[in-house]
Amino acid sequence: MIQACTQADFREAMSRLLAAVNVITTDGPAGRFGMTASAICSVTDTPPTVLACVNQKSGAHEALVRNGMVCVNILRSDHEALARDFAGMTALSHDDRFQSGEWEQGEQGLPRLTAALASLEGRIADLQTVGSHSVLFIEVQSIQLSEHGDGLAWFGRTFHRLGRANGEAAKHV
Repeated sequence: MIQACTQADFREAMSRLLAAVNVITTDGPAGRFGMTASAICSVTDTPPTVLACVNQKSGAHEALVRNGMVCVNILRSDHEALARDFAGMTALSHDDRFQSGEWEQGEQGLPRLTAALASLEGRIADLQTVGSHSVLFIEVQSIQLSEHGDGLAWFGRTFHRLGRANGEAAKHV
């Protein structure tokens, strides 16, 4: 059955879109902030660029935009509690959220989760407003990779752990 697209239908459809769980961080004149985000994707590798969609009502939005620099930390499967903290699902303040996990200063001076699957630090090269969200185009300037850990995904309004594929076939995907 085909029907008109309502906000509720759209949200339900998007709950069925599997997405990696990330914590985006920033630091600078507007302060140190972080937030959980699943609306992240690759744009191009020349220059290396990702996009992040951030609700303009988010407590971190203004700091991300004003600081102009962000770090996308791709979470491991054992980071669910940290993801909940940075999503505001717990009572922790913005400052106290950084007590979850082990953080270090990255190459660009941004909070980087030491145990992330990958951390991508870069500058906001462009910003587009679409409805209630800002689409941040982040030109990646440095990357920290980890060879260990499984992925954390958001699907059906809950967290799920995704194991790495085993064997040679996984290396050729």
